Amino acid sequence: MASWLAILVGGAFGALLRYGTIQGIQQVLGKGFPYGTLTVNVLGSFALGYLAFYFGQRDLLASAWYRGLAVGVLGAFTTFSTFSLDTVNLLAQGDLTKGLLNIGLNVGLCLLAVSLGIFTAKGF
Repeated sequence: MASWLAILVGGAFGALLRYGTIQGIQQVLGKGFPYGTLTVNVLGSFALGYLAFYFGQRDLLASAWYRGLAVGVLGAFTTFSTFSLDTVNLLAQGDLTKGLLNIGLNVGLCLLAVSLGIFTAKGF
C-alpha cells in the first residue's frame, strides 16, 4: 500500500513539474519546436538512470521510495506520448526536417542522459 501511495503522490508532483517545465521552456525558446518536451525527456532520462543505479546498488528497487520517484514522479514528468504527438504533428505539417530532428534528439539525448545518470550515480 505504501508503494501505491508513493506513486500517487509522486505522479501528481511529476505532472505539475512537467507542466511548469514545459511552460517555462516555451516562454524562453518559443513554440516553434517542442523544446519543452525534449527538456523533460532528457532530464527525466538522466534522473531515472541515476535513481535506477543508486537504488539498485542498495537493493532498494522494490522500495516505496524508488517506486514513488521512478514510476510516480518521473513517469508523470517524462512525456513519451507527448513526444510522439509532437513528432506526428511536425510530420503532418510537412516539416520532415523538424520531425526527424525531434526523433533524433529525443532518442539520442535521452539515451545519453540515462548513461550520464548511471555514470554520475556511480561516482557517489
